[in-house]
Amino acid sequence: MLGPALLAVSQKPHVRRLVTTLPISRDLVARFVPGEAKADVLRATRDLVEAGMAVTIDHLGEDTSSLEQATATRDAYVDLLATLDETGLADRAEVSLKLSAMGQALPEGGDEVALANARSICEAAQRVGTTVTLDMEDHTTVDSTLAILRELRRDFPWVGAVLQTCLFRTEDDCRALAHEGSRVRLVKGAYAEPASIAHPRKHDVDLAYVRCLRILMEGDGHPMVATHDKTMIAIAQQLAREAGRTPDSYEFQMLYGISVTEQRRLRAEGEQMRVYVPYGVDWYGYFMRRLAERPANVAFFLRSLFAR
Repeated sequence: MLGPALLAVSQKPHVRRLVTTLPISRDLVARFVPGEAKADVLRATRDLVEAGMAVTIDHLGEDTSSLEQATATRDAYVDLLATLDETGLADRAEVSLKLSAMGQALPEGGDEVALANARSICEAAQRVGTTVTLDMEDHTTVDSTLAILRELRRDFPWVGAVLQTCLFRTEDDCRALAHEGSRVRLVKGAYAEPASIAHPRKHDVDLAYVRCLRILMEGDGHPMVATHDKTMIAIAQQLAREAGRTPDSYEFQMLYGISVTEQRRLRAEGEQMRVYVPYGVDWYGYFMRRLAERPANVAFFLRSLFAR
């Protein structure tokens, strides 16, 4: 219950002000976010690439409330992609983007704004020879995100999708997206969702993850197994073997700064490993979800806070 409770409390303005102004928060967030500037994420990306990893980069920002914010985020991605090309990293690094940061939630024409901005980013990615994945957010955005995905895939069939197994609907979404050329990142989900549309227990989410893994591995697409759970990793490897998959036909994904030893182990075994690397000044939402995912993260934060 700690995770959902923490996520609920994190939405309160006074909690956001407290966490974002504490010096210890800035110190601790570096565990999950390499920095706020483009130079920071480029340095982290190069280190990971040199270690044999692939990378997906997220320019942090969500719940954009103005057209100007959405445009600025779009421009930051386009600039980042050009720099990845200039530095020789584009063949090993793609970008992940949240449509809420692209303007999806704007009161007038949000979906159209988000689609136009995402299209500009896809065009920039195609120019430099890399790809884009659309992050999935809370349940209220799923239909909109999948509709924008379908539009983008008309011209950019390589655009990746993300599905969350905490939601009841996800097995059906997996079946719809398990087709040739379809890149699908499977996650458990890090948003507080109502019991009417989501599995209430971790055990049920885990079982749903396995069912969805089987659908994707037996399908014709490119599964992206995003988990730090060693049991799920082993199951994914078994399902890949049963489906006759080669290591280049699927990949594992993990978050920057988490399970680093496991990342290296899988890469050493010949598995494809992609690390999700976020950067930017708007780190609060991402940071709070990382805390909520594991009680150990919260304990680490509190120990660091009271040690000051």
